[in-house]
Parts: sequence; structure tokens; C-alpha cells
Amino acid sequence: MAEQPLSAASLAQQLRQVPGDYPLPWRMQVRSICASTELELDRWLQRESIGAAARVVVAHRQGFGHGQQGRVWSSPAGGLWLSAALPWTPDPDRAASLALAVAVGVALQLEELGLEPAIKWPNDLLVSGLKLCGFLPRLAWRSGRVRYARVGLGLNGTNSVPAGAVSLQQLRVRQRPAALGARVLRALEWAAAAAEQPELVRRQAQQRLWNPGPLDHDGQRWSITGLSLDGGLQLENASGSTVLRRRF
Repeated sequence: MAEQPLSAASLAQQLRQVPGDYPLPWRMQVRSICASTELELDRWLQRESIGAAARVVVAHRQGFGHGQQGRVWSSPAGGLWLSAALPWTPDPDRAASLALAVAVGVALQLEELGLEPAIKWPNDLLVSGLKLCGFLPRLAWRSGRVRYARVGLGLNGTNSVPAGAVSLQQLRVRQRPAALGARVLRALEWAAAAAEQPELVRRQAQQRLWNPGPLDHDGQRWSITGLSLDGGLQLENASGSTVLRRRF
């Protein structure tokens, strides 16, 4: 049987078949190729306010995707490349870490596929120490209040990957593009539902935290001891403790 091509219709159809406890109304756009799903989402949100529905732009391939700190985000055909806008609690003092919530939501979906993902702080998911998924979370603000959350995400499917990364195909996990996209949307729904539960998010993330051993920071060696409620990485050594925070 030929593989069903990814389209807004096939994504919506698969979303109805993937169980979800916290469904959101989604508006979807699918591009065969674009410069960046982030730019496409920017244009969409400039034309229309987000309203009550979550939005997602998915591309078969990106020409100029960028990740953290402007790094080039390799986005060849075969992977899942998307940018989404979703509701988030407007009060920043009550909110969970968006990065940790997204990481946990996606990890839960990957575990449903039989994988054991680890969260590499602050915004990657690893399997057996190799990068499977990366995401770029940020919040849209107005007058000191959060309007909505945004997430750019890339997940390796059947695409070729660079050194240090792994694909679902290499892990012998087969998911049609629309089914994989639906799982990621369910993951983002989990994140949105957990927005006002920072301790739940922290605890779930800490259970899956990748800890490769001591790391260097500010000219010292530190041990990772856990995660803070706001998503910081807690470090400790003989001279004391600190929290490493990353702004996206």
C-alpha cells in the first residue's frame, strides 16, 4: 500500500485516531517546502489573531530552518518539521516551563512507540544518547502577560541524519508522517493542559532527565542534581550550588 501523503486532511484524520485526553481545536497548514515554518506561522498570526484555536504549520522540507541561537536546522524530506501556536496560561508566575512541558509531552508519545527518550536540557530529546528531536519554545507577550506559546519542532523520521543524531527509521519505528504529526500535536496538547502545573511538569521531566556526568560551567566542574520549577538546570559542586537557565 502506498504511504498516505501528509496533508492537512490526513493530519486531521490521524488526529482523530490518536487518543488524547486534552484535545484542542487545531487549524492546520501543510507546505511541501518552505523557507521556515516559523516564518509561515509569523505571517499567519499577523493576518489573523490566534483566537481560541491552536495553529500548526507543517512542512515536508524546510530550506532555511533555524534552531537555538540561530543555528541552521537541517530539515530534509522524511522528517517532521513544524511550528505551532497554542494556548498558555497568561500569568507567568503560575506557569510551568514551556520547554519542559513540551519535552515531557513528546517523550510520553515516543514512549507509546516503545522508545525510552531522555530529555537533554534544555530542548532536545535523545534516544541511546543520540538526538531524535529538537524544539524551540518561546512565549508571545503583551503588557506583561502571556498571549500564547509557540513551539518550533523537528523530529527525525526517515530522513538522513548528521553525526550524533538518530532517526525513527534507524530505531526500527515506523510511523506514517500524518500519524507522527498527530502524535506531536497530542504532545503539545499535553503541554498546554499542564501549563498551570509546574510541579507535575518538573517531576515528569526530572524522571527523564539525561545526566551524562559532570559538566563545565563558569570555569568549574558541576554535577547535575535536578530541575527547578521554572525549568532551570540545578547544579552543585564542593563550592555550592547554582541554577543554569536558558533563554530562547
